[in-house]
Amino acid sequence: MSKRTLEASKTRLRGAVHRSSAASRDGMLERVFTFAFKGLVYPQIWEDPDVDMRALKLTPQSRMVAIASGGCNVMSYLTADPAQITAVDLNRAHVALGRLKLLAAQRLPSYESFYRFFGEADEKANLSAYERFLKPELDAESRAYWEGRSLSGWGRKRITLFSRDLYHHGLLGYCIGMVHRVARLYGIDPRDMVKTRGLDEQRSYFETALKPLFDKRLVRWATSKKMSLYGFGIPPAQYEALVSASPTGDMSSVLRARLEKLCCDFSMSDNYFAWQAFNRGYAPRDGDSTGASGPLPPYLERDHFPAIRERANRVEVVNRNFTEHLQSEPDRSLDAYVLLDAQDWMTDGQLNALWDQITRTARPGARVVFRTAAEPTLLPGHVRDTTLEQWTYMEADSLEFGRQDRSSIYGGFHLYAFNG
Repeated sequence: MSKRTLEASKTRLRGAVHRSSAASRDGMLERVFTFAFKGLVYPQIWEDPDVDMRALKLTPQSRMVAIASGGCNVMSYLTADPAQITAVDLNRAHVALGRLKLLAAQRLPSYESFYRFFGEADEKANLSAYERFLKPELDAESRAYWEGRSLSGWGRKRITLFSRDLYHHGLLGYCIGMVHRVARLYGIDPRDMVKTRGLDEQRSYFETALKPLFDKRLVRWATSKKMSLYGFGIPPAQYEALVSASPTGDMSSVLRARLEKLCCDFSMSDNYFAWQAFNRGYAPRDGDSTGASGPLPPYLERDHFPAIRERANRVEVVNRNFTEHLQSEPDRSLDAYVLLDAQDWMTDGQLNALWDQITRTARPGARVVFRTAAEPTLLPGHVRDTTLEQWTYMEADSLEFGRQDRSSIYGGFHLYAFNG
């Protein structure tokens, strides 16, 4: 990545996160978060793509824009056969990861090699596959990122993450690892959750092993600090939104409730998010190599691989913010928008600029989905009424889709449909 491009990426990230004076306490916390967020944060995205696709009702004519994050969901949306996807992200590591996944789907020789690279992500053979099949065709900026070296990797090239278990790395991977270490200090091994058989055993393990951890002094102290959640990609503004979701203003009770949903509302046999949280990786494959023995993101499922390979060229991954990209799109040209939880970070000015562009570019019937840390939709009172009057908030559907979201970490899922 050129110095000019890197500086532009940093400027966009600062614009998204910095809301307070650098001299203030919140301003300093925001700048610490910005520094932490510059590297790889999400090896895996933490929003359920199956829920997104049910809400968006994608068709072969659909053109969509989505925040890329770890790239899993953008790849998974291809199973719904949309015409075109533009994935945007402020984080250059996420852009490089998304582009690597897309190229790998097209150039790696088989499903087995693709799954080994992104499902297991811990084999030295992945480095040989990168050198032979991917490096020669990878765009210059992404190649520079993966060929670059990082302090967290002890000076090794970043591409070696795929030989050292990608899912143990990135800011989120390190944070989950720290949570496991703290749990083991109290005699609890979170990996025992994947040994449970059925929802009753999952509930029992949560109640007897995991729930009591939230009453421990160290856990309560750590969760009361905004910086303790930076590893989950939660900036100071979103921390405040999470605290507001608790009647007592207690972060530990919010996190306990979210973990309870992850543990108790969905079977381990159907929830790859729970496998990542408790096992720090996907379920192991069957010994006969016929496929994975546990749940996977749609893009990693064997049956979907031919479609992913065929449609990968429909996706473009770009390093810019959502509003900036929409300004380049024609009027009434888009059908679907995926905002993840980015609006929790935004000021009223940023929200109005974003929704002005969404409304301008939306085709009749276009749909927008997003998550929020707190339960209610955050748009009323922040986005102009004249803009929101052009949209219908699908409240009942939003509540139901929120219940279905297996990642379980958000307070609310929200679906808006364009009236135009």
